[in-house]
Amino acid sequence: MFFPPLVIRVTLRTLGAVARGDGRLTHDINPQEKGPQDACGIFGVWAPDEEVAKLTYFGLYALQHRGQESAGIAVGNGEQILVYKDMGLVSQVFDESTLNTLVGHVAVGHTRYSTTGGSHWQNAQPTLGATPAGTVALAHNGNLTNTAELLDIVRERVGSASGELRYGNTTDTALMTALMGSYADRTLEESAIEVLALARGAFSLVFSDENTLYAARDPQGVRPLVLGRLERGWVVASETAALDIVGASFIREVEPGELVVIDADGLRSHRFAPAAPKGCLFEFVYLARPDTHISGRSVHQTRVEVGRRLAREHPVEADLVIPVPESGTPAAVGYAEESGIPYGMGLVKNAYVGRTFIQPSQTLRQLGIRLKLNPLREIVAGKRLVVVDDSIVRGNTQRALVRMLREAGAAEVHVRISSPPVTWPCFYGIDFASRAELIATGLSTDEICRSIGADSLGYVSLDALVEASTVPKNDLCRACFDGVYPIEPPARAGKDVLEQETIPGCETPDRDGLARAASLGDPADGLNSLLSAGGAADALRRP
Repeated sequence: MFFPPLVIRVTLRTLGAVARGDGRLTHDINPQEKGPQDACGIFGVWAPDEEVAKLTYFGLYALQHRGQESAGIAVGNGEQILVYKDMGLVSQVFDESTLNTLVGHVAVGHTRYSTTGGSHWQNAQPTLGATPAGTVALAHNGNLTNTAELLDIVRERVGSASGELRYGNTTDTALMTALMGSYADRTLEESAIEVLALARGAFSLVFSDENTLYAARDPQGVRPLVLGRLERGWVVASETAALDIVGASFIREVEPGELVVIDADGLRSHRFAPAAPKGCLFEFVYLARPDTHISGRSVHQTRVEVGRRLAREHPVEADLVIPVPESGTPAAVGYAEESGIPYGMGLVKNAYVGRTFIQPSQTLRQLGIRLKLNPLREIVAGKRLVVVDDSIVRGNTQRALVRMLREAGAAEVHVRISSPPVTWPCFYGIDFASRAELIATGLSTDEICRSIGADSLGYVSLDALVEASTVPKNDLCRACFDGVYPIEPPARAGKDVLEQETIPGCETPDRDGLARAASLGDPADGLNSLLSAGGAADALRRP
């Protein structure tokens, strides 16, 4: 297969080896315990005569909660694709001058939390790949379950590593990108239909060539993806909140098994697989913003209703209902409304605590969550408290919270959780702890209660959570709660699936090596693009 040589230009910023705090805003409260890790956020826009890079920037900003390791934007101008991506938050990666260089009429953007492929610069998205007609830039939310199978197909069709695979990209996204460029006699639109039919697992995609925007969702529709309308263009995003931010009107969800194509001829749709809806239930619990709508249902309203049902299922005599901010707030409101117990703010969160490279002393380390949460002693002292949180993973956070509230003078601490016990890992784009680390796997509710030191513990039932979502139970993926996987899990799971493979022609993952090859216009890549990156030297761990 022959692609005409195309020019790649790379600009790198060198910031030296000085360690810097990342200044990240987080909603975890215990730096020693990793909670459920979000999926990724994706955004795409087709809008001639608009500043599509800035629209994408603000769209990604609205989706920052879905991934904080890296961010990137690719812009097509009809002749080439310009790409800028780096490790860090959206606001750290991009500035005004950078965005002003990304000029075109179509853009795709991505903010990443890694689920396949390690957290380093080579794996930042959008990923690039050569096509017979030019370049494709692809952004992916989800996780494929047949990565090893797709790798075999890439080896067979391409013959050697192509595009970003060659330079150490170890993501399932890079595999899909390489496959889309492997059909010499087909358009990208035709190739995409073929590749999407091969993929298994969870994938919501936005991708583009130099002229056209594409969006696709797996047949189960595990991860959300919505379509919006601008006055002079179209927008696709992971959540409706991102549409609101850029002033787009919600049109509809991208259907499971659908490929949407947007260009100067308008919008057209292809069905690459029958729809078998299995939307992620945990989006309602934790992942999605409260101001997002999923399946026509407000996430905030759902969480409040879950709190009401939690109060009915697990009543208790108490003086005050308090949330664990911010994720426990809507359910705490619902619990207070249903129970008649007053609602109050018993915990204050320091929203500006980010990771630091200053190592705390042992004394400070023992403070744990006090770095991020502090009780209002005048409010909680002498009170029987109901403390509402969204989930329990290992139990360390709740154990520390209960101890802290007792030290502040709470008479009783009753913990209520607005999701069922998490007992199974997710293979579709959420990086839960391993099953061995999930406290609910090996302990009963009473045993967990004793472990965290609470006076009582209650989880909302799975049926109550499903009913609150208003989505039919059979249309939801509930695997993390009940172990029923709607898509066959992979034989081998983990972020390093591809990193354990030897890909023919793959060079050592080396950012400088990529820069050198690109600066020479290596025709083996066939990427008509500008790659530009710099910033944090390593990944930002999701707190």
